[in-house]
Amino acid sequence: MAQPEKITIVEGPPPTFELVLDPWLLGLTEGSRPARVVLCRLRAANGPTLVERCYRAWRERQAIHLEYRGEDGETQQAPIIAVRWGEAPEGHLLLLWVRLEVGEEGLELDIESDDFSEGSEEDPDLDRPA
Repeated sequence: MAQPEKITIVEGPPPTFELVLDPWLLGLTEGSRPARVVLCRLRAANGPTLVERCYRAWRERQAIHLEYRGEDGETQQAPIIAVRWGEAPEGHLLLLWVRLEVGEEGLELDIESDDFSEGSEEDPDLDRPA
């Protein structure tokens, strides 16, 4: 079996992961161990090429991982489950949705949202019980 494909962060600080609560991601977290889907935003020299690399791996039924150095300096990997790229003033922006197991280093996430109204702890999009 071939080695899994990977996208490696070669320089800079460890990536920042943002907890994603979109409903379309719920099915992607199913597994034998608890996990969360998180978003990682990266600057990239060639976003379309990296997206194509992910698509090619998935078409061939292969996994593709994000490889990065954690806060402790150790090399870590997380499976990429979705990818997109966009333009930014500095160049290409790569959006990677990765699956991190609960308890992994880097999953200590701040889940506060700017979507909440000022001074309120409630999400206005959630239904309240009648």
